[in-house]
Amino acid sequence: MTNLVQKYNIPGPRYTSYPTVPYWNLQTFSGKQWKSTLVDSFKASNDTEGISLYIHLPFCESLCTFCGCHKRITKRHEVENPYITNLLKEWKLYCDLFAAKPRVKELHLGGGTPTFFSPENLTRLINGIFKTATRAEDYEFSFEGHPNNTTKEHLQVLYEVGFRRVSYGVQDYNKKVQLAIHRLQPFENVKNVTQWAREIGYTSVGHDIIFGLPFQTLEDVSQTILKTKELMPDRLAFYSYAHVPWLKGNGQRGYKDSDLPTPTDKRRQYEMGKELLKEVGYSEIGMDHFSLKTDSLYKAMESGSLHRNFMGYTASKTQVMVGLGVSSISDSWNSFAQNVKSLEEYAHLIENNIIPIYRGHILTEEDKIIRRHILNLMCQFKTSWKDGSERFKELDEVKAKLYELEMDGLLLIDSNGIEVTKKGRPFVRNICMAFDLCLHRKAPNTRLFSMTI
Repeated sequence: MTNLVQKYNIPGPRYTSYPTVPYWNLQTFSGKQWKSTLVDSFKASNDTEGISLYIHLPFCESLCTFCGCHKRITKRHEVENPYITNLLKEWKLYCDLFAAKPRVKELHLGGGTPTFFSPENLTRLINGIFKTATRAEDYEFSFEGHPNNTTKEHLQVLYEVGFRRVSYGVQDYNKKVQLAIHRLQPFENVKNVTQWAREIGYTSVGHDIIFGLPFQTLEDVSQTILKTKELMPDRLAFYSYAHVPWLKGNGQRGYKDSDLPTPTDKRRQYEMGKELLKEVGYSEIGMDHFSLKTDSLYKAMESGSLHRNFMGYTASKTQVMVGLGVSSISDSWNSFAQNVKSLEEYAHLIENNIIPIYRGHILTEEDKIIRRHILNLMCQFKTSWKDGSERFKELDEVKAKLYELEMDGLLLIDSNGIEVTKKGRPFVRNICMAFDLCLHRKAPNTRLFSMTI
């Protein structure tokens, strides 16, 4: 395994989309085309699937240096009201495009720190959304909570407007690691918010754990998982720390590369953590995720309905995902569009009744085929080209790249498709990269992605 880690530890995408953002064709994209594909997809799927809604709440009171998300650091809570007002104006701009009331199947509040916002303001946001939308019968609403500032009132008011799933960022319980990543967070705080959610009635409580953090050891990962066992969250994200210090504003220059575990040690952390989680009673779901068999994510994997998009893994698929707020990405299934990242520019565009996108990509037929293969691999660890519609011009070249992966025992290949082996699951990003025609045709000149291991 050590040799494989050394061989395959290269920069690579996490594949929440295909094409990945650096390979979007900005020349062929326009706001007019984006709106057209969105309206067409909405007409085709709103009555059957419904839509997904992602809302980005970017504010944090302090900077966590492991984080690569788009955020604004401030302790000034007067920013809440105008931002929510703009989110609701943006939602209205989208609703004005649609011929019917949106049926929201999935709604996720991400950040930043959603619980930076007061319970009253979060209630105003959600109630404002549903003045012009309805809930699908099997809807699932979720939010990210910070254990240090999530209150019982946050949990109660969000429960009352339909939320049943919450995930908490745990990362690691070792104080030295927490100091390095600027996230001091006692176990007691995580225990409190986990228990409060269950007492109120949440059906899925998740914890996020990260391996590969500065100063983190095998023992640290083991102890974090054993503490997690005391609380038994319904699902777990067990992420690899993405070291991308060249990205603006993420604070990752606060420690040295030498403070990080080596790629081999990082892989040991993952393998040991994965085995511990299985012993505790969790099943592996796609890449980096684990859940109890009672959770909707496990049931989705078993039924074949597991999906992956810009929100990560979800229990069901919708063709349309609308992203609201700074930096949010929307998906019409035929195109992607991303909002501006500056709060000031976002507010200016909204005030002028302009949907605040600044870049995007219109998917070609080839893009859609490759996207399906990558989604299959990320969600089901297999894909097929038996159906002629799933074949593409460079298939033989892709197969040639897959043969080496097969020789290393990472997948099985036949004339109709491939299946990732148990040994190959930690390398699924590398396997997806064999299908990534954009990456093959134009290798990046600068560092774009985190390491795959």
